[in-house]
Amino acid sequence: MTKIYTKTGDKGETSLLGGARVSKDCITLRVVGEVDELNSVLGQVVAHLYGEEPARFLEKIQSDLFKVGAELASMQMEVNSQIVKVGEEEIKELEQTIDEYWMQLPELKNFILPGGIIAGATLHQARAICRRAERELVFLGKEQKVREQLYQYINRLSDFLFAAARFVNAQNGVEETIV
Repeated sequence: MTKIYTKTGDKGETSLLGGARVSKDCITLRVVGEVDELNSVLGQVVAHLYGEEPARFLEKIQSDLFKVGAELASMQMEVNSQIVKVGEEEIKELEQTIDEYWMQLPELKNFILPGGIIAGATLHQARAICRRAERELVFLGKEQKVREQLYQYINRLSDFLFAAARFVNAQNGVEETIV
């Protein structure tokens, strides 16, 4: 039986894809951690929306976030060329879904409070986590070259999460609280 613990990280270091050892507090791992947290919160939303259309698209996004994490964890290594990456297709898919949801929602002229049903409120939380991941990604980009599509994908994803939160709440008859 393979054990889950390896003890190789007991002194505050871990391995990136490709084997490079880094401190667990390095910027690369901070971004990967933010993406992982986002993915976990999206898993909560999927659990609340199980079987509904938004859940299937969110599961696709979760798979895409694994691609993002793998790319980030391998950016300075040879193995990066073998990693499947998000790109224009995934960005366009987010944009199309945002537009589809947005057309079904009332016009927004004010800020709204994050909330609604549990899935809607959790999508708002995911949006905030996504924005934090984006800030960390920008910081990483000051140290390493980051593909333009990664910035675009994460930025568009936060827009999608806002639209999805509004959509899920509207579909469940929840009125938005205007600020």
